[in-house]
Amino acid sequence: MEQARPVFRFAPSPNGLLHLGHARSALINAEMSARAGGRLLLRIEDIDPARCRPEYEAAIYSDLSWLGNAWEAPVRRQSEHMADYRVALEKLAARGVIYASFESRAEIRRAVEEAPDWPRDPDGAPLFPFSRTAMSEEERACRMQAGEPYALRLDMAKAAALAGPLTWREIGWPDGAEEILAADPLAWGDVVIARKEVPTSYHLAVVVDDALQSVTHVVRGADLKAATSVHRVLQALLGLPMPLYTHHALLTDADGRKLSKSLGSESLQNLRANGATPDEVRKLAGL
Repeated sequence: MEQARPVFRFAPSPNGLLHLGHARSALINAEMSARAGGRLLLRIEDIDPARCRPEYEAAIYSDLSWLGNAWEAPVRRQSEHMADYRVALEKLAARGVIYASFESRAEIRRAVEEAPDWPRDPDGAPLFPFSRTAMSEEERACRMQAGEPYALRLDMAKAAALAGPLTWREIGWPDGAEEILAADPLAWGDVVIARKEVPTSYHLAVVVDDALQSVTHVVRGADLKAATSVHRVLQALLGLPMPLYTHHALLTDADGRKLSKSLGSESLQNLRANGATPDEVRKLAGL
């Protein structure tokens, strides 16, 4: 029987124009896929309706084509697959590992400010400072039925206990060195995995999509390496396969900050307008 080809994916969000950091990740995915004789998918992660725009999605296609990237059709757009994420949420609810929280951002901020040296997650954000046991499940259900805004959080202590010890295989780039890394989901606290208005979050959508698209190799920036711990516990609870992971080094600006849309890092569109060629962009992206 013919062995299935490896599957890679590049998954940008259409909430701004792509910059050199995106080009680096897209090109590394394409290079690794080509070397492995694999398939390359493009996924549009557009679960945030307030920030995602059609013109940014169109720019993604244009920029990637200009770079020489090719991908399989059809492109998966997360906004078209909310039913898949609802199914996953129902499975997590059946296992008793999610709960609704009603605390506002202001309430969370005040609670953290009142507790000196409050622990923070690997991204530097304070852990959720309220306990699931502070409110009964009956009261939570009543407030949800009343239409109050809420976030669905993962009871990480319970989830981690059910999942047991977890690891993942990390493949280095460009050396290909392999190592087994231990997951530490408790470092993230009770993360949000959905909200009243959107039945998913990045964490939930990414593991569901990777499984449904048969992704075998997740290649992304080093800023998402720690988040793999959250993804591993969700995969374990949902019975989803574990891809191989590669977390490549990030590009930084003159101040040592990673390139980002929020910082206004120069876009590929602007580089093109100023006469840059795809080969020059490859060099600027460190390839």
